[in-house]
Parts: sequence; C-alpha cells; structure tokens
Amino acid sequence: MRRLLSSLFLCLGVAAPAAHAGGDATAGAAVFRKCAACHTTSEPVNRVGPSLMGVVGRPVASVADYNYSEAMKTFGAEGHVWDEATLSEYLLSPKAMVGGTKMTFPGLKKPQDIADVIAYLKAPPAAK
Repeated sequence: MRRLLSSLFLCLGVAAPAAHAGGDATAGAAVFRKCAACHTTSEPVNRVGPSLMGVVGRPVASVADYNYSEAMKTFGAEGHVWDEATLSEYLLSPKAMVGGTKMTFPGLKKPQDIADVIAYLKAPPAAK
C-alpha cells in the first residue's frame, strides 16, 4: 500500500507541471504587462531589466550591455540557460531561485500564468 501511494504521488508530481505545458501566447501577452515596465520582448533594448527578446534558450546573464547583479552573474556562470524549466522556477519566485537578484518582482503565483508568459516569450509577435 505504501509503495502504491508513493507511486501515485510521484505520478501526480510529474504530471502537474505538464498540465500547464504549452501555454497560450495571447494570454501570456496580457500577463506580461506586469513585466513590461522593466522588460521588452520586441527589441534588443534594455530598460530597468534586460531585454527578453529571444530569452528562451539563451544563457543566463548573457546580454552583453546589461549590468546584472553579482548573484545573477554567478548563476549564469554556473551554466544555467533560460529554458522552460528554469524560467518556470524563476518566474514563480525570482529571489528564491537567485538570492541577491536585482529583480524586485515577487513572481507569478499561478502556474497557468507562468506557462502563458513562457509561450509569449517564445513567440511574442504571434501574440499581438
């Protein structure tokens, strides 16, 4: 019985992130408005935060003309890449993932919002 319950919980834990995989880029564009004061996705121009144009698949802390925090530089130097899994964790709670980051945004609490923003970041013009 214990083994059965353990297997069930493992399956539920593995399936939960997949439930939000794919996201909706149009919905993500609406959620991204929370981010747009500090970031852009349509041009390689930094604001308070770095441009997020082409961020999915990009190495962390790799925008050459942006002054990242030491914490983010260290995180990037460890070989992290902004893939969907890393973005999902970061967008949930930036400071929990990278203590010392300059980003003051507390994070997105809804898994669907995170999936939608990632879908938008993957193809921002498609969401307009």
